[in-house]
Amino acid sequence: MAAVRMTRSRRRPVSTTGTLPPEGSAAALGRSHALPVRQWPITLVLAVAGIGLAITWFGDFKTGLLTVGAAPLLGAVLRLVLPEVGLLAVRSRFTDVSVLAVLGGSIVLLTLVAQPDPWLQLSLLDNIGQLVGGQHH
Repeated sequence: MAAVRMTRSRRRPVSTTGTLPPEGSAAALGRSHALPVRQWPITLVLAVAGIGLAITWFGDFKTGLLTVGAAPLLGAVLRLVLPEVGLLAVRSRFTDVSVLAVLGGSIVLLTLVAQPDPWLQLSLLDNIGQLVGGQHH
């Protein structure tokens, strides 16, 4: 008896199967609305970040960067409380909220301790500055 040999195709499939969209990734509003309105959570987060960048560009550095840091924090809150957030959903709800909260919190914390005249004094940062930058006279 001759053995029948099965050959496997090494070509990639045309479409991906078995991959599901993240939970809550449906549009926040129905198709009767325009795209930016349907996707209002991500539009709001990007608008807040854009406003923060404009504030930074045109004047107040720290207030602008606090606004930029507030944008991912707003995204984390929206992702946590809303059932459907459209394009704001990337991974699981836990992962999205965690990443956005850490990113936003880091931006806010770094802005609060930024020199000159930091709004938040942390003695740990003074010690690190002395180790890295040498002794202050």
